[in-house]
Amino acid sequence: MPKHAANTPSGTPDEPERDERIGLTEAFSPVVPAADDAEPTASDDRDNAVGLTTAFAPVEGEEPAPAHAAGFSYKGDNDDEYPDAFESLEPRDAPPLLFGDDSVPVEPAEPVGRHGKKNKADIPPHLRKSRRMRRVLLVVVVLLVVLIGALAYFTYQLINESQTLAAQQTQQQQESQEVTTIQKDETKDASTETVKKTEAPNLVAVLGMTQDEAVAALKHGATVTSTREVKEEGNPIKQNVTVALTDEPADTRTGTPTVYLGLNEEGKVAQAGYSASTAALGYGSLSFADAVKNEHIVEKTLEEAGIEVAPGAAVLPEDKTAYSTYASDGTTLVKENCSFSGTVDIAGAPHEWSSVLSYDYTTANTSGNLADTIRIIYVYINA
Repeated sequence: MPKHAANTPSGTPDEPERDERIGLTEAFSPVVPAADDAEPTASDDRDNAVGLTTAFAPVEGEEPAPAHAAGFSYKGDNDDEYPDAFESLEPRDAPPLLFGDDSVPVEPAEPVGRHGKKNKADIPPHLRKSRRMRRVLLVVVVLLVVLIGALAYFTYQLINESQTLAAQQTQQQQESQEVTTIQKDETKDASTETVKKTEAPNLVAVLGMTQDEAVAALKHGATVTSTREVKEEGNPIKQNVTVALTDEPADTRTGTPTVYLGLNEEGKVAQAGYSASTAALGYGSLSFADAVKNEHIVEKTLEEAGIEVAPGAAVLPEDKTAYSTYASDGTTLVKENCSFSGTVDIAGAPHEWSSVLSYDYTTANTSGNLADTIRIIYVYINA
């Protein structure tokens, strides 16, 4: 037939016409390879046609398709599927830094699951346990480093504070020793020394004298230091004169021994008094009660001033609070002060005498040194 004659490669009008229609069974039959030296013919071309089954057969030399290409299989999410911060710290093989370097081997990529996360089900249990152990050890090492750093810091601070405190204590002790030594040197006459350095002048002898006569009679470098008018109604004393005995040894706290002259309207001495530190008189650092009761400091000083009184004439009150002053806490003793008085017969005429013993602990309480107590005795005789 003319329509099929065009499909023959070498057909001519002389060749008999052939029925070249292809059946369905022949279209899908396997292809038979031709011999190496055979020339292809029209029938061979028809025999080499690719069928549907052959078209989808695997190609020789190609790798099989991955398993997940066969279809989607949901295995479910798992808490272990999500990587943590420690996995990101694990080492990775880096590419070569220079073109001439050998390529750095890279570990084969681990199989990943859904959403690009590592499928830990494919990691052997001992490797997962090893990773966990490395993470735990890393955390422990970090905590140990922090703890050691904290201990080192606190130890350093403690050592510094101890050294500073020790230095301060040493300095305070040295300063305290220096102050104590200076105080001892300066206050020997007012505390520990019991050597008598001065004595009270004869006060009875100056009674009835004028101011100038009394100053001359006192001697010992007597110098008038102050004069004060007295304006008290009924008081026979009209003028008070203070006389310092400058030739006598001076006490560091109370100064030089002093004489007090009370002048009447006629300018005559109607009252004479004397004051000095108890240490200068040789009594040292006695307690207040001991000085009065046992040492009889009042009677002995009056006797030196020419006033003869019987021993025991000066008596302390039974109640100590009567002559004691305390600080606001009610227990710290601040001052002890007591007055004594009596009458004595001089040249057949009665005369009134008086005395005041005073201990001031203010400075001693501040310094903590009892030697800083100010101890003064006053004695008076009236005409």
